[in-house]
Amino acid sequence: MANERRFPPGFLWGTATASYQIEGAWNEDGKGESIWDRFTHNPGHVYRTHTGDVACDHYHRLDEDVALIKELGAQVYSFSISWPRVLPNGTRAGGVNTKGVDFYKRLVAKLVEAGVTPMATLYHWDLPQALQDRGGWANRETVDHFADYVELMYEAIGDRVPFWVSHTEPWVVAWAGNWFGRHGPGLRDFSTAVLVSHHLLLSHGRAIDLLHRSYPKSQMGIKLNTQMTYPASDSEEDRAAAHRDYGWYTRWFMDPLCGRGYPKDMLDWYAAHGVVLPRVTEEDLTVIANGTDFLGHSYYMSHKLRHDPNQGWPLDFETLPMSEYFTEKGWSIWPQGLYDNLIRITADYGRIPIIITENGVAFKDIPTESGEVHDPLRIEFIRQHLAAAHRAIADGVDLRGYIHWSLMDNFEWQDGYSMRFGLTYIDYATQRRFRKDSFAWYRAVVTANDADVRMQ
Repeated sequence: MANERRFPPGFLWGTATASYQIEGAWNEDGKGESIWDRFTHNPGHVYRTHTGDVACDHYHRLDEDVALIKELGAQVYSFSISWPRVLPNGTRAGGVNTKGVDFYKRLVAKLVEAGVTPMATLYHWDLPQALQDRGGWANRETVDHFADYVELMYEAIGDRVPFWVSHTEPWVVAWAGNWFGRHGPGLRDFSTAVLVSHHLLLSHGRAIDLLHRSYPKSQMGIKLNTQMTYPASDSEEDRAAAHRDYGWYTRWFMDPLCGRGYPKDMLDWYAAHGVVLPRVTEEDLTVIANGTDFLGHSYYMSHKLRHDPNQGWPLDFETLPMSEYFTEKGWSIWPQGLYDNLIRITADYGRIPIIITENGVAFKDIPTESGEVHDPLRIEFIRQHLAAAHRAIADGVDLRGYIHWSLMDNFEWQDGYSMRFGLTYIDYATQRRFRKDSFAWYRAVVTANDADVRMQ
């Protein structure tokens, strides 16, 4: 009987990390300060005052970690570049840190030598603090500085990197960092968050235009955390709340990327609630609509929405869990949401190429005395989500690949080192790497191109 969970030929399998979460060496070899360096060094922002100062010490253990990626059998490795490591002051005029550039040159060379395709993310949340001091992403000049930084990295490694991502989860950058205050730079102003979101999209348009000019055969995506939202009831108000949340998370970014401009219902809603909207020109929208070669899709959870004008300003809703099963982060486990969201995006925006650029789970992993880490819940989580992805392909979604988050346990932002997402367990005291059971299982999945592999 034919296996029902085999993926199409050429389907890309990979794993991912991000610079601040693994590199460490926060002030070595000329690296500048990032907003996350500043954020974590001010007590009260992160679990138990954890910082990324050392993290997984990847900066000094690059060779060991590339060997780990090769052993995993990953075809693609998605990593991010630390902007302040290559441009300590955020701009070329402020000086290029050649040691930082050389680090990424060496990483890419090692990956290619190991037979792994590099996927480079240009921005995964660690803005140079020098630029934040001048307004950060709320300052339109940062878009120009980003384009300058992008050109530097294209010059350095563009000939060996076929896949690029401009931004990881711009929703998180905008709202978690500038409205909720839970991420660097720790601001709490909704109007600033909206302005930041516009500048992030504008910088994506600039980056993809520069890439196509320099390396027309390379592809660039943007990674959106487009979680699925459902109404808490059949009431008109709850259905409108769910649509509003989808507008906040997904349509706000996808509509302008697809040449539709910002969704009018969201503009009207924000304006009616006193949000100061950014000045957006037709030229801006044209630049943003340079588009994307593929949509990077981050999926971790889904939730229900209940209309409530007394909370959640200016969105006026309450979020409710989807199921009684939760990750260590407290996120609802809902694989069906991955399928539903992939189907909805395809229905709303056409059959665009999609790569699942992040999907994974944190559970309480406890190693045995011999260093074994048994994580059957993680294996089952991935298996169920791959089943949903496979079903979406069968139902017409142009899904090109799956990249698991993450290669290794790492610094999990405001949760510090309390959450473990990795296929590899990190003993932070010794920096030893221990392969979890999920490491071997995922390697078998990649080798077989099949989500139904069973370990003996």
